Amino acid sequence: MGNVKEERLTLLRNRLQNYYAAEEAILLNQEYVIGTKSLKRADLATVRAAIKDLQDEIEKLEGGGKNKAFRFVPRDI
Repeated sequence: MGNVKEERLTLLRNRLQNYYAAEEAILLNQEYVIGTKSLKRADLATVRAAIKDLQDEIEKLEGGGKNKAFRFVPRDI
């Protein structure tokens, strides 16, 4: 099970790096024209939302999650 988790983390980290590169490209030049062709990059807000989601998912996998089970004994006072 740990191997699958590590593979998932590796995949998520690689994907996050790609989103960082996309964010940088957008910040450097959102739209440009070469001859008669123009290219507009993705929306910055969309890329930043994806980065946040990936960071949260990586943090959750690395931390093992925050869900814990506690046992308690109900008492009638």
